Amino acid sequence: MPYKYGHYWVGFTVLVTIAGFWPSYFLLFATPIPFAFHVHAFTSLAWLLFLIAQSLTIHNRQPAWHRTMGRASFALFPLLIVGFVSIINLSASRFAAEENPFIMQLGPAFGIGMVTAIAAYLYLFYNALKHRRNVRLHAGYMLATPAILFESPFSRVIDLYIPWLDFLSSEGPRDVLDVIVISDGLVFLFAAALYLRDRKHGAPWLAVMFFVAAQMVLMWFAEYIPGMSAAFSLYAQIPSAITLALGALAGIAAVWFGWQHGMRPGSRQASAQPA
Repeated sequence: MPYKYGHYWVGFTVLVTIAGFWPSYFLLFATPIPFAFHVHAFTSLAWLLFLIAQSLTIHNRQPAWHRTMGRASFALFPLLIVGFVSIINLSASRFAAEENPFIMQLGPAFGIGMVTAIAAYLYLFYNALKHRRNVRLHAGYMLATPAILFESPFSRVIDLYIPWLDFLSSEGPRDVLDVIVISDGLVFLFAAALYLRDRKHGAPWLAVMFFVAAQMVLMWFAEYIPGMSAAFSLYAQIPSAITLALGALAGIAAVWFGWQHGMRPGSRQASAQPA
């Protein structure tokens, strides 16, 4: 089976997530925290644990468990996207309220960064389902998902524990973008190495390279892009119920179309026949 040590990669991501968010989330868990953080944290950690379990079951020759848990992702994945949207909504509401200079300068960057991440997750999971009969591609697309938002916890790890890695040294709020861009750059190199290792089945990592590069550029230049702040303010006026519902529908659509497009032609035609 490919990616023999895939669960270690995801486990490392879990440890980085705990370390990065320890002072700003886990230590403050019992204090009043915006509900959006809880939704995002629980769904994201659940997704990572799901990936670990999937890797372990398939490598321990437990295909029945692997398939059963795989179907559970049909419910988990839309919730994961809802968690992402909830973070965009929180940033947008703070931006609209002009909460502080930090959010006023970087709010649009956070928004476009998360939109890019959502697009990446939808693309990767759709293709994981579509190519579920190709073991190397299926595993690659699934294990590629944690790479997309690896910058979120690892940028905090850089800031907290290895500040010398921030060689950009921007001033003011933009120092946050420094560590995000550096983290994304490391992910890009990681994905490039995996792509070069197996180009025939390297499409998942090529996709990661594209999305993290887009995320780097868009977040770094967001405040200089005409209309970006206005668009983020306009987004903030949309009721959260609508944006969350659209996020859930996008996740459901990725599940549905990915599953349908991954069916054998004969099976797809049979399922389309009226009863």
